[in-house]
Amino acid sequence: MSKTFSIILIILALALIAYNVTLVDFENPFQGDSTVALIGIVASLCAIVLLLIFMTSKKIQNKLNKD
Repeated sequence: MSKTFSIILIILALALIAYNVTLVDFENPFQGDSTVALIGIVASLCAIVLLLIFMTSKKIQNKLNKD
């Protein structure tokens, strides 16, 4: 997976977070559609963390292969 593709996926995850934040009812965040929006926010954050870990591991692998 190329670096450009990873960055595009991170941008899409950020867009999903922004969209889901608009769906959250901050007066009742754990009822109705707000729960689904919170799950979507957490899932997008997990995807971003996994992509950042993947990108870091690729950088480490490239440095090890150069030696």
